[in-house]
Amino acid sequence: MTEKLQISIVGGSGYVGGELLRLLLFHPRVEIKQITSASQVGKFAHNAHPNLRAATDLQFSHPDTLEKSDLLFLAQPHGFSAGKIDTFAGMAEYIIDTSADFRLRDADAYAQWYGEAHPNPAWLGKFVYGLPERYRADIARAKYVSGVGCNATVTNLALAPLADAGLLAGGRVVADIKVGSSEGGARPNEGSHHPERSGAVRSYKPTGHRHQAEVRQTLGDSFELYMSVTSIELIRGALVTAHCLLNDKVEEKELWKIYRKSYKAEPFIRLVKQKSGIFRYPDPKLLPGTNYCDIGFEVEENSNRVVIIAAIDNLMKGAAGSAVQAMNVMLGWPETTGLEFPGLHPV
Repeated sequence: MTEKLQISIVGGSGYVGGELLRLLLFHPRVEIKQITSASQVGKFAHNAHPNLRAATDLQFSHPDTLEKSDLLFLAQPHGFSAGKIDTFAGMAEYIIDTSADFRLRDADAYAQWYGEAHPNPAWLGKFVYGLPERYRADIARAKYVSGVGCNATVTNLALAPLADAGLLAGGRVVADIKVGSSEGGARPNEGSHHPERSGAVRSYKPTGHRHQAEVRQTLGDSFELYMSVTSIELIRGALVTAHCLLNDKVEEKELWKIYRKSYKAEPFIRLVKQKSGIFRYPDPKLLPGTNYCDIGFEVEENSNRVVIIAAIDNLMKGAAGSAVQAMNVMLGWPETTGLEFPGLHPV
């Protein structure tokens, strides 16, 4: 094997940083050079990520001591990467940023959805949106790749075959997404306090969720889209139930053909359509730690309503997993490298 690629993770103490570390430690083609955290300087990485005890002796260094490497993963909160991207670009040939800073290509759309002007709009066009199932060819030519929104990812993958087939044109979609608590990040807040969070079924963002902009950018605006997000008692996972009101009826057999054609070559898409059993529809319970998106559907009889159901682990396919998958595509490696874990049952 040729010399391993030198990787550094900026912002490694959060949940996404921890997942990146877990994946990259066992990736056969990379070596982790540095992992930074302003709040954990000098501490072992397994202090923040105890699942990695005995897996690594890496210690957190301060971001100001970042050294040059071949590829940087930026796993910092929203707003951090955009303010320092010129510096980071001088530190590595390749950059994958998992935040929302470079997901939208249009500066006006960014201002609309994030309520402020983008701090570095000249960089928006330099980043490729990091969803390989939609932008594989662009990622393969890219030096800079953005992260993906977890709720956008599960919605995009659920709806893409319908959009590509023209079945959504002129129709409506109501995407109802149930999410786990890890979407809120590692930093505690009032809503994550156990007495307040435990047992909750809490409407988090009934309208106006920012990830809706990513779906619009990816699938276009030929249909009406409404997105609602609800927090439930789950740690990892996002499940979208997308109610699609089409202009024309579609038979279940035809829908099955559309989805099989769209995803037959995709290594991380699993179509779920069983007639019986408790797991006859996608369920995020089966997906923690995996890079899979499970997709199923149901056609309402004598109606133009189709329900698409899709599930992911928000920290994996919705963040770190897609980022590593994008890295594999960027560097011409087998796309599944380091991402083969199939999940656990029962959990």
